[in-house]
Formats: sequence, structure tokens, C-alpha cells
Amino acid sequence: MWISSAFAQGITGGASGGGADILLNLAPLVLIGVVFYFLLIRPQQKRLKDHRAMVDAVRRGDTVVTAGGLIGKVVKVADGEVHVEVAEGVRVRVVKGTISEVRAKGQPVGDDDKSAK
Repeated sequence: MWISSAFAQGITGGASGGGADILLNLAPLVLIGVVFYFLLIRPQQKRLKDHRAMVDAVRRGDTVVTAGGLIGKVVKVADGEVHVEVAEGVRVRVVKGTISEVRAKGQPVGDDDKSAK
């Protein structure tokens, strides 16, 4: 045996180098976690926040597109749903969360609009 036992023990790493080895082994996992956060999780949270703000801002007179593909004008906004007129005299109730796009903004309800109905 040409290798002394003291030299062989130095190759395997003694008790003093164990902490550094653990950090080097965990570094790629931490890096992958950071990349996932910035490329996947953070943009999805921003998109969800923007969609929630858009849905909360829907008001009467807006033209909306639902997730099912219906396009119509908002007639009434309730707590969790919106009444959408898809054709003259045809109204459907739509859950607010299924609105995927607001195409044209409506006008705010004024005093003269209330008296017309």
C-alpha cells in the first residue's frame, strides 16, 4: 500500500470540512428556489393581483369578455356576479371571477342616468 493512512483520511474530509460541504451541496437547491420565485411565482402573483383589480373596477356600461367567450355589456353589478347583456333583451348572470377582459370602459352612473330608468 503506497498511500499512508494519514493522507487517505485527508482525502475523505475530516470533521472540520463538513460544514462547508453541506453549504456547497445546498447552494444549487437555494439557487433553484430563487429562480422559481422570480420566474414563476412572482409574475403569477402580479397577474392575479392585476386581474382582481380589473374585476373589482368593472361597472355598468363596460363591455366585457368572459372566460367562456361571451362578449356583452354590463347592465348590473352585484356582489359576486355581473349581469351582462349579450344581445338586445338577452341578459345572463356571470360570476365576476370569470371575466377575462374589459374591452371598453363605461361611463359612471350620474343623476340623469338614474332618472332615465
